[in-house]
Amino acid sequence: MTYEKVFADAIGRVRSEGRYRVFADIRRRRGSFPHADQFTSAADQRPITVWCSNDYLGMGQNPKVLAAMHEALDAVGAGSGGTRNISGTTHYHVELEAELADLHGKESALVFTSAFVANDTTLATLQSLMPDVVIFSDEKNHASMIAGIRNGGKEKHIFKHNDIADLERLLKTVPLDRPKIIAFESVYSMDGAISPIGKICDLAKKYNAMTYLDEVHAVGMYGPRGGGIAERDGVMHRVDVINGTLAKGFGVMGGYIAASRNLCDAIRSYAPGFIFTTSLAPAIAAGALASIRHLKTSNVEREKHQERARTLKRKFLNAGFPVVDNPSHIVPLLIGDPVHCKQVSDMLLDRFGIYVQPINYPTVPRGTERLRFTPTPMHTDADMDRLVSALNALFAECPMSLSNVVAAQ
Repeated sequence: MTYEKVFADAIGRVRSEGRYRVFADIRRRRGSFPHADQFTSAADQRPITVWCSNDYLGMGQNPKVLAAMHEALDAVGAGSGGTRNISGTTHYHVELEAELADLHGKESALVFTSAFVANDTTLATLQSLMPDVVIFSDEKNHASMIAGIRNGGKEKHIFKHNDIADLERLLKTVPLDRPKIIAFESVYSMDGAISPIGKICDLAKKYNAMTYLDEVHAVGMYGPRGGGIAERDGVMHRVDVINGTLAKGFGVMGGYIAASRNLCDAIRSYAPGFIFTTSLAPAIAAGALASIRHLKTSNVEREKHQERARTLKRKFLNAGFPVVDNPSHIVPLLIGDPVHCKQVSDMLLDRFGIYVQPINYPTVPRGTERLRFTPTPMHTDADMDRLVSALNALFAECPMSLSNVVAAQ
């Protein structure tokens, strides 16, 4: 076998489908986000505006967060020193987990290196702890949840997206006394849909099921203290396990679960993805801690963020760009073709200094390729007007792209 040919052919297939991804070489400017610099070569750079960051509230630039990270770095150094079981548990990790448990009204929390790892390893481990369990998973769940469910290897049923009737139909097929987990998200990040958490909890109670809720795209941004959609809707106490991230609304890095003390202790004791992974650097834990504490008491960022998302959607609609109608902060603009999606993205960056990545298969189904805009509190009306003007210019040159947008609706 010619091993290099296997890899080259695989890359060639992605290129031929128009979904080969090129990483933009950028450097954010502290204090001026969403403005950054793109390196076009080792020596040359130019200013750009970032429109696709998941640092939704700009907390990665917040002075309190930066100060906490500097202080921790100066106090204890760079690395954590190992896994949590060996030498990688620091006081920063202990404080962070206590803060997260309080945020979600749970007895305990457990921090992972990412929300992907938290989902994957927790969902797989829950299945190993309950050998007869059945998983019920929303069809649009994130890849990390799909991986965890698959890795657990137990019986699963996929219900139609946010479809309560279909979920109940499937629940009825399983004996009441058999263990069950309903796994779903609060905000689905590609379409911006929001799940009916309370109604799902009603079914969980009726059919004796646990609820596992991914709040990755909601923590920090919804609810009086940033606890997510479940907090906003007053149903947080009804959810058994909440998965969240420290890398989006909180602007740093890492993931976590919040649940009962026994559940978190069981995952801590049995999950390979937790046991054998070096813990987050203390400075990262300190920064996340500062971010959570700030957003528990400040609604300024959340209110401005929601206003900015509404404003961009309105500007897109006024310009004739059909966007996916949704109640969240996500602003998806459908293109409907992978090649055109990447072309529009490339031209926005090359000609206008506007950075937004194309979202193609397998992140979204084929034929629904899109540009996914994530306005932050720091994006100005002038930034938005420049974006609309640039898109108008490109769609005038490439009417096929705009026709794909309309057709996709």
